[in-house]
Amino acid sequence: MNSRMSSEWWRDAVIYQVYPRSFADSDGDGTGDLPGIRSRLPYLRDLGVDAVWLSPFYDSPQADGGYDVADYRAVDPRYGTLDDARALISSAHELGLKIVADIVPNHSSDQHEWFQQALAEGPGSPMRSRYHFLPGLGEHGEEPPNDWDSIFGGPAWTRVPDGEWYLHLFAPEQPDFNWNSPEVAAEFLDILRFWLDLGIDGFRIDVAHGLVKAEGLPSIGHAEQLHLLGNDEMPFFDQDGVHDIYRTWRTVLEDYPDRIFVAEAWTPTVARSANYVRPDELHQAFNFEYLDTAWDAAALRKVIDSSLDAMRPVGAPATWVLSNHDVTRHATRFANPPGSGTQIRTPGDRELGLRRARAATLLMLALPGSAYVYQGEELGLPDVTDLPDEVRQDPSFHRASGQDGFRDGCRVPIPWSRSGPSYDFGDGGSWLPQPSTWGDLSVEAQTSADGSTLELYRSALTIRRETPGLGAGDAVTWHDEAPAGVLWFERHGFACTVNTTKEPVRITAPGDVLLSSLGPVPVTDGSADLPGDTTVWWEL
Repeated sequence: MNSRMSSEWWRDAVIYQVYPRSFADSDGDGTGDLPGIRSRLPYLRDLGVDAVWLSPFYDSPQADGGYDVADYRAVDPRYGTLDDARALISSAHELGLKIVADIVPNHSSDQHEWFQQALAEGPGSPMRSRYHFLPGLGEHGEEPPNDWDSIFGGPAWTRVPDGEWYLHLFAPEQPDFNWNSPEVAAEFLDILRFWLDLGIDGFRIDVAHGLVKAEGLPSIGHAEQLHLLGNDEMPFFDQDGVHDIYRTWRTVLEDYPDRIFVAEAWTPTVARSANYVRPDELHQAFNFEYLDTAWDAAALRKVIDSSLDAMRPVGAPATWVLSNHDVTRHATRFANPPGSGTQIRTPGDRELGLRRARAATLLMLALPGSAYVYQGEELGLPDVTDLPDEVRQDPSFHRASGQDGFRDGCRVPIPWSRSGPSYDFGDGGSWLPQPSTWGDLSVEAQTSADGSTLELYRSALTIRRETPGLGAGDAVTWHDEAPAGVLWFERHGFACTVNTTKEPVRITAPGDVLLSSLGPVPVTDGSADLPGDTTVWWEL
């Protein structure tokens, strides 16, 4: 079913993530903005996506790339105005595109009016109850209230001059809200309605798993805390109480048909992620286990099966994603050895990485459910791994023992033309330096170029839209006699074969070739040689 024509458009939608700071700059100041995004919407329509997810554009000091919000009802002047937001939403709708906005409910900026008032009013004030302020431990309160670490490294607590400590699971400039406060709950219901009234089609919920903390904020009791956003049970993540919040949020959408919620929920298992998308809660949850899976047939089949199995009982679509603003682009991840993680400092084998990235993309787009595409991946952009330390702005780069702090590499502004001071990102420079090779990877260079990654994406998205066997659904039929290292599944008149090995593998052709991630695949006497690290789509 065509996503744009369906009332449940999100079940098979391809959603394109825009990092506003790095997409398109309309005023030449080196920073992307909402008018710049609006000017490029026809490109996204022609690419073939169904919706655009915007990372935060709210008023913010930018201590963490906009994920530190000072005013949830205002646009940061760097990005434009509320009128620019209205115009962007309207233009997107005219082009048949949906707009999904980030919402950041786990924490605010330390410059938020509430937090500034809490600091001024002092211990015991009603405003402090909207955050987690506590006295410290030790004879003079000189120790943090518990042993929690920040995701960005260092203690998750900062002491204020009056002696109390406040909780921040991320940077000190991002104090955590206390969701036991009725005022916090009421405020966010109002914020949701504000943007829904402006025409937003949905929200991606940042740190959706983090709003509720275990009662009493208990210490973990060991020094080695995992600095990942999930993958282990922690008293500050994936607490059952978050689901009561999302059930309340879901009732808001009863007044706004066809709008959605998407959870960024890092959880220990896919089954735990499924709890967020039960029928009375959210609509989608990101599948980070899939993103972190190695380029290996057995591992991929396992995570595909577990993802579909987990979502089927709750009636939610699986989601698939390979890159985003927080992890190394998959063209670079696949260029490095397995087990290198999701924030990688080395470029690896660029040719191999791009070849596998193209194959992985066709696999992702062949799976049932919804897929997310991060800006620039359709150009085959690698991570920029050689940014000088002095230009880095990722807050975790400047803090010890937390995330690796190399997220800037996937946030370098994307290239639109072959030349110019910022490859037509804007009339001036760019807030992060672009590599000298960017022009050859630009939209201009790849448009209508035979075999380019951009044209591969355009072809794949066109076929996905026109082929009934792709998109919506909750199951695949595996070809269990596939050669070692090969994934082979069928769906409603469609087949997908993926050779995850480096060597060609001969198979019986299941039908006519629709698309290959590596150019033509000849079929002779009913057989075909699958090149190494290649995905082929077939019409049965």
